[in-house]
Amino acid sequence: MKEGDKTRSVLDPMDRLSEIIFGLLMALSFTGTMSASVAGGERVGSVLMAALGCNVAWGIVDGVMFVLASVIERVRGDSFAASVRNLPLPQAQQVFLDNMQPEARPIITEEEAGILLRRIRERPVRSQSRILRRDDLRAASSIFVLVVLSTLPPSLPFLFVEDLYRAMRISNGIALVMLFLIGAQLGNYAGGRPWPMAFAMASIGAVLVAITIALGG
Repeated sequence: MKEGDKTRSVLDPMDRLSEIIFGLLMALSFTGTMSASVAGGERVGSVLMAALGCNVAWGIVDGVMFVLASVIERVRGDSFAASVRNLPLPQAQQVFLDNMQPEARPIITEEEAGILLRRIRERPVRSQSRILRRDDLRAASSIFVLVVLSTLPPSLPFLFVEDLYRAMRISNGIALVMLFLIGAQLGNYAGGRPWPMAFAMASIGAVLVAITIALGG
């Protein structure tokens, strides 16, 4: 999501897995307080619908923030391109160096940076890109769907298991298994071993469950 418009406008595996994790952690936080809500006189169905409704709202917010971040990044990129083309060469070179990735600065000399800058300034000016693109909206829709759908598996026990305490523990178990599997996928995507990340994600979920149980959930 940071290498250009093409990769930024669609969800890569890291984006998708992160959104699912976000939805699962939200579900854990809601289902963990189910017993306290029901003890306060609310019906399980009402509390469950409120939790799902909140995740729908967060899915919308997350999607909107993705679109906003995409637009800002695109405007920033256009502003950078205009600056290095139109400013006097010394100022343009300073802008170029200021926007260089920190990892690249130690290995690129000012002379090499100047060569790259001149090549950029010599390239034909491309037409102004659209600030908001269809792919941004598609990605935002995908984010919404992922956040909402990720809450459904941990919610199902409350629909089919009458005993609230048992339903909560089954729900917690489903969420922990999902976090474990997603953590393994993250480990694979990062190029390392899957199991350390899998256990780390499951541990985060277990800590949340332990906190909610300690608080009466």
